Amino acid sequence: MEVLLVIIIGLLHACGLYMLLRRSMFKMIIGLILLGNGANLLIFLIGRLVKGKPPVIEEGMKVFTDAYADPIPQALILTAIVIGFGLQSFAIILIKRVYNVLETDDLDELNSTDEEL
Repeated sequence: MEVLLVIIIGLLHACGLYMLLRRSMFKMIIGLILLGNGANLLIFLIGRLVKGKPPVIEEGMKVFTDAYADPIPQALILTAIVIGFGLQSFAIILIKRVYNVLETDDLDELNSTDEEL
């Protein structure tokens, strides 16, 4: 399972970087989304995949003696998803506004100053 996740993480990062290098702002946002999902999967993989071992200490015990799922990476991923969604929403609205004003999303054609608008 870990090998499959590593391959998926590599593919998400490669596709994300490829999309970030495009000239279209829409493709740049897609690249950011792919990179964010790849980073979340990487954090999830670092927390170890342990099936059937919840992060709960049994009654009467004070420490974990067996393998357990670490809850901290999962909490970090949840926070990253929320922050990433807010960032993506803001970027989509900015791109929509730029497209409405300039009627293009090509980064090379956006070399004008505010006075020229």
